[in-house]
This record gives sequence, C-alpha cells and structure tokens, in this order.
Amino acid sequence: MDAISAGGAEIPVIGFGTWTLKGDACTDLVSEALAAGYRHIDTAIMYGNEEEVGKAIAGSSLARDDVFLTSKVWYTDIGPGDLERAAEASLGRLGVETLDLLLIHWPNPQIPLADSIGALNRARERGLARHIGVSNFTIGMLEEAVELSDAPIVCNQVESHPMLDQRRVHAACREHDVAMTAYAPLGRGEALSADPVKDAAEAHGKTAGQVVLRWHVQQGGITCIPRSSHAERVRENIDIFDFELSDAEMDAIGTLRSANYRICDADFAPTWDAP
Repeated sequence: MDAISAGGAEIPVIGFGTWTLKGDACTDLVSEALAAGYRHIDTAIMYGNEEEVGKAIAGSSLARDDVFLTSKVWYTDIGPGDLERAAEASLGRLGVETLDLLLIHWPNPQIPLADSIGALNRARERGLARHIGVSNFTIGMLEEAVELSDAPIVCNQVESHPMLDQRRVHAACREHDVAMTAYAPLGRGEALSADPVKDAAEAHGKTAGQVVLRWHVQQGGITCIPRSSHAERVRENIDIFDFELSDAEMDAIGTLRSANYRICDADFAPTWDAP
C-alpha cells in the first residue's frame, strides 16, 4: 500500500478508523480491514475499544511490525506523568509493547503545551511509541508543538472532507514535514451526492466514497482513516489505487469546500483557523 513519509515515519495513506465501533463488531471489522489489506489502524483511549482492536491484530496472521497502530490520549490526561501513565495503560489494553504513533487527542488550554509536548517526548523516549504527534491542533498550536518537541511531530490528525476548507492547515503540515491525517474524510455524506463527485465516480467506474478518498490522498501529504460498520464498504475504501482523478476533477471537487462546515466542534475545541 502507498505510504507517506513524515518526520521519519512511514504512514500508510489509508487507515481504518474505529471511532464508535464497539465489542465483537469492532474486532470483526478490524479483522476484515486487515484481511482487505489495511496496514494502518487508528484507535483512541476515549473510543473504549482498544482491547477489541488489539484482539483483532493479535488474531491476524500479520507480524506486529506490519501494522501501523495509532492511539490517542484524551485531553484531560496530557499533563506530565498523566500522559505517560495513560499511554502505558493503552498498551496494556491493546496487548502490544509499543505504538507506532501516539497522539495528543485534543489540546487543553489548562495544561501548558510545553508540559504536554514534554510528556509526549518522554513517552517516546521510554519506548511507549515509535513516533509522536497531535490531533485537532490549529496552525499556531502545531507550529508551537514542532518548536517545543525534541522528536519530530509526525502527524496532525484533523477533521477533513470536501465540505471543509483545510488547505491552510494542510499547507502548514507540509511546511513542517508533518502528515495531515483526515478523520471523517467522507464528511456526513453530502459530498457523495454532489455533482463533481458523482460525475467522477461515473467516469472512473468507482463509488462516490472511493472518489472522495482518492481526492484526499492525491493532494499529497494526506492520510485518511475512514470508518465503516459495513464489511463491503471497508473493502471498497481501500480500493483507490487503480485510478487517478484529473486536475479538472480535483478542482471541481475542491469547490465543495465553500460550504466550510464542521462535524466535530466540541465545547473544549480550540478557536479554529479561518479558511
């Protein structure tokens, strides 16, 4: 599978997101994803499914090093000491010795960023994670994190889909050799019925979802972690490497950004960057 390089990490461009997946269904779907060729699995402490994700990885025929595994520490636990303890507990639930990528799930204005980034670095130094990164960071926060960190910040995981303009965030990530990982890459589905997406899907004999995922990764420096609770859709979402969108198709889908709406905008979210 195609991967992008960022800060020394090689991150598969399509991963399987597990937000909202629970119990045996989560294990079954992660197993399905691994069988379909996914080599990038994304979870988080807050998702409450790390044990199920770990069970699927352990039950696969794949070597541990063949799966790029990401988890995230919740924003309440990113202070010194708390973050390292949370990461240790995460490893225990997942049943692995180390993560490939450990992220701060959300920034916390009550905890100095220097303290959080310091704790993230100590987690890496202790071998709890091979690489470190952030999630839901604004451009200014990302630049500060890069400056504060001894180890490379290899990822900023953010909401990104055709109905949200994240071009400035994407540009900042590329400037600092940081991968932009798109969560909710299909949005709420509105883009799937938009004319530019439907036209491209018909032209290439692909689904609308496959076209949108191709649009993401074809921009460069972007990884996507689509989630689905349907095995057929899980298989479809990784089957995007046998076609290429034209410049005109890329531009036409890009016009949908003018809607500029967010799905995830919690009360504790930072003040987002303007388009």
